[in-house]
Amino acid sequence: MQFPERFSSLPDYAFPRLRKLLDPHAPGADPITMTIGEPRHPMPDFVAPVLAENNAGFGIYPPNDGTPELLAAISGWIARRYGVTLGEERLMVLNGTREGLFNAAVALCPETKGGKRPVVLMPNPFYQVYAVAALAMGAEPVYVLATAATGFLPDYAALPREVLDRTAIAYLCSPANPQGAIASRAYLATLLRLAETHDFRVLSDECYSEIWRDAPPPGGLEVAQEIGADPERLCVFHSLSKRSNLPGLRSGFVAGGVQSIARIRQLRAFAGAPLPLPIQRVSERAWGDEAHVAANLALYQEKFRIADEVFAGVQGFQNPEGGFFLWLPVEDGEAAALKLWQQAGVRVLPGAYLSRDAGGQNPGKGYIRVALVAPKDEMQRGLIRLRDCLYG
Repeated sequence: MQFPERFSSLPDYAFPRLRKLLDPHAPGADPITMTIGEPRHPMPDFVAPVLAENNAGFGIYPPNDGTPELLAAISGWIARRYGVTLGEERLMVLNGTREGLFNAAVALCPETKGGKRPVVLMPNPFYQVYAVAALAMGAEPVYVLATAATGFLPDYAALPREVLDRTAIAYLCSPANPQGAIASRAYLATLLRLAETHDFRVLSDECYSEIWRDAPPPGGLEVAQEIGADPERLCVFHSLSKRSNLPGLRSGFVAGGVQSIARIRQLRAFAGAPLPLPIQRVSERAWGDEAHVAANLALYQEKFRIADEVFAGVQGFQNPEGGFFLWLPVEDGEAAALKLWQQAGVRVLPGAYLSRDAGGQNPGKGYIRVALVAPKDEMQRGLIRLRDCLYG
């Protein structure tokens, strides 16, 4: 029996690779896990009551695109957060943003671009679904370095014209996973103008937008409005996972131009799974409430301050502008992760597992990713152990 070859170039997913690296070895202390970006702050207290009130909704087929009430709540949040007014024809509810980031490429990436194989651009390091989406469409994934030299964001404008002319989609993550860099208004405007010049779409992954250090990150929607960009040039993706500490709810949305959303909706009608109605009711409440978001942000900002204290004087340490990962420089990420596990019981992710070799280098090899999601005291113990083990 034959299988498709287009995914053969993908490495194993990051966490199975990590288990192969660490699990044969005993931890050097009581384990502290700082690998996966699964929020562990308290859920909003309204979740259980809203679910209970709407329990009968599990017996009803839910609307695929989102209830009018949920779409209105999302539209209201976008207006408050970004000053942009969108009708429901420019919105669609998602089972978390991973589904949307993949399916948007399926719905929007053409089979050819100018008679040639299309290109999908993505930052390197990157969220693995970007590459899988490109390969699923038979496109060429182009991994663009996002290193300290580029402000940890991809410099798409520096790519050869031949590559840009073949580009169909460019992925962006801001705040960036794993580095925590935030795309400025100028960066976003430049990217949108580049998309217009070379006729491609930007898929902007903004899942970490409500976790920031000094100021709220700008969003693609507001910058597109400011510069008068074609709405079809941009799709943005948001989630309740990080904003509201609801990763298991699997609830997010995509916003874009009318034609783009229509194509994504058409695909999802056949290949997607609509959110159960009680989940949509919880989501409606979550997008309409900012009190729990402010409390969550305050916890992360306190964690940023703790990290500053723990790593004071450590050369190369840089707290993120946004998101909840530290991107720590080491000589070799795999060796550092193994040493931490064996000597200190701290479990972190080698940066190379989030990157691809490109141009003779892997931009994640000299880093480890550390998630700041554990309760504050546990996180502080983990960071102190890490510092003493690797930088002491």
